[in-house]
Amino acid sequence: MDVAALTAFGWRPVPFREFILKISSRCNLACDYCYVYEAADQSWRSQPKRMPAEVLRGAVARIARHAETHRLKEIEVVLHGGEPLLAGVDYIDFAAREIRAAIPCAVRIGMVTNGVLLTDRALPVLDAHDIGVSVSVDGDREGHDRHRRYADGRGSHAVVARGLDRLAGRYRHLYRGVLCTVDTANDPVAVYEDLLRTGPPKINFLLPHGTWSAPPPGRDPGSDDTPYADWLIDVFDRWYGSPARETGIRFFEEIMHLILGGQSRSESIGLSPVALVVVDTDGTIQQVDTLKSSFSGAPRTGFTVTGHDFDEVLGHPGIVARQIGRSALCVECLACPVRDICGAGHYPHRYRAGRGFHNPSVYCRDLMKIIDHIGGRMRADLSRPAR
Repeated sequence: MDVAALTAFGWRPVPFREFILKISSRCNLACDYCYVYEAADQSWRSQPKRMPAEVLRGAVARIARHAETHRLKEIEVVLHGGEPLLAGVDYIDFAAREIRAAIPCAVRIGMVTNGVLLTDRALPVLDAHDIGVSVSVDGDREGHDRHRRYADGRGSHAVVARGLDRLAGRYRHLYRGVLCTVDTANDPVAVYEDLLRTGPPKINFLLPHGTWSAPPPGRDPGSDDTPYADWLIDVFDRWYGSPARETGIRFFEEIMHLILGGQSRSESIGLSPVALVVVDTDGTIQQVDTLKSSFSGAPRTGFTVTGHDFDEVLGHPGIVARQIGRSALCVECLACPVRDICGAGHYPHRYRAGRGFHNPSVYCRDLMKIIDHIGGRMRADLSRPAR
């Protein structure tokens, strides 16, 4: 990636607007598909269990400088892990105070949690700092507990359901939605309808992380089968055909927005510049951490919050590749009719040993099928005469 040449031709980076702070490097679950603990990159083993206070303050100071330099009106800071609530409610109180006090623009603070520690002690602290909460849950007890278990093999569904009920009750104003990893062994419509139980404002269906070198479950890169598209199409038809949309589904809404000529607001679809960055518990600055599913060390940038501003990170070739749109696509993707909608899918899913990320997504056929299906449904609706 010749960043200097791109700059000479007029390209300029987009400033970061989403900062993911990995405040805890450990988890209280042992989900078998986890990209942090079960994938090729095992760097979590050498990380501090909790982000030290001085690292947190350093990260916040760098974020504040970045926001001020680029005159940003609003940013998002996401408390992440591991499981962020393992850092403790007192630490989260401290972190939120530091973030609110130091950053000179509007800040939306969010958290992604497995829901186990959404207790009557934790939720008032999140409420005090207006921390929005997204919860990972994979549907009903059977589907959820197939993968999202404790290290001793016990399922976590019952305790997660209790946490969700607390969040969706008195603290509904903090409820941002649920994240559900697709498992084609589960009934798609049953999973969707079970996720509706707590009335989430948004559902985000996630494709399991995999690459051409280590394909996701049930995805044979040499096959014409499209198991993930077929699963998602069943959910889409149930959701889209409902007289009253019960919730938003981010993946579908992003595709619909792109089909209508808009820009992507998600890193997993489309060609909009990716404007997020990760700070790990030791203060190292990383690209999106789902790259850990590709190979050991894939997210590393060589920068730290103790020694570098985020503007320096914007010049890293891995960041640049995710901001230059079509210019980062391989020949196969450039020739694809849904190129600008798909955008080669989620960047980590493009990896192939020996060729890096200059490939289509390992989900290429699935993405094309779901995009074509959604487009077809939309065109049919738009062609109907007005009543």
